Amino acid sequence: MTTGHWGRETFVENLRAIGARAYHDKHPFHVAMNEGRLSPEALRGWVANRFYYQRNIPVKDAAILANCPVREVRRVWVHRILDHDGAASRRGGFQSALPREISVAGKPPLLDEGGIEAWLRLGEACGLSRAELMEDRHLQPGVRFAVDAYVNFARTQPWPLAVASSLTELFAPDLMKTRLAAFEKFYPWIDPRGLDYFRRRTTQAQRDSDEALAITLKYCNTPELQREAVRALEFKCDVLWSILDAIHRAYRNC
Repeated sequence: MTTGHWGRETFVENLRAIGARAYHDKHPFHVAMNEGRLSPEALRGWVANRFYYQRNIPVKDAAILANCPVREVRRVWVHRILDHDGAASRRGGFQSALPREISVAGKPPLLDEGGIEAWLRLGEACGLSRAELMEDRHLQPGVRFAVDAYVNFARTQPWPLAVASSLTELFAPDLMKTRLAAFEKFYPWIDPRGLDYFRRRTTQAQRDSDEALAITLKYCNTPELQREAVRALEFKCDVLWSILDAIHRAYRNC
């Protein structure tokens, strides 16, 4: 990488280069998963541990929103929370999102399913109960540490760098397509209805990466911020790699 301010193309090239060398699709555990070499126990272990990451995504995005003073950016970014937590339906409104015990007249919630719900259904399709996932019964300490470090990064770093750290989404659409094909081919014991999370993310990840890249290019606009953005993306790749390291150690003999 050169010194001084990068032009747009060079900045994008430097960001994308990180995926070529450090994205977690190259991790031995991930390679084994896509080649159909994981046992049911190991695959369930991955689903259970990855759930801790999935349910912390909206927490991370809420931290970015809390730190961001730019209304235009907040208006773009806020949908990510709803994508994962789910959104109250227009018919039901806010009231429909409340638990039954605190909802007016005991009306049941009417929610648009989000990514967390889709991942819970993936767990069920793999033979895990919702309680196992929600209570972190299979969570490895290394996974907790890595995910918590990522959330803390979003809370404590300047918001443009937290946005830049999310640019692993640049590499996610192809990963999701490959993962979906691998699950359908090699793991037929999983109810295919449980793979909906992967299906929806093939399009969501493209939209999200386009948004995050545009924001990063606009607001990481000094040589220092450009280089810090690259380091933020490297950090996020380290987080994802560390998650797989912990899972691999726990299930390598399964």
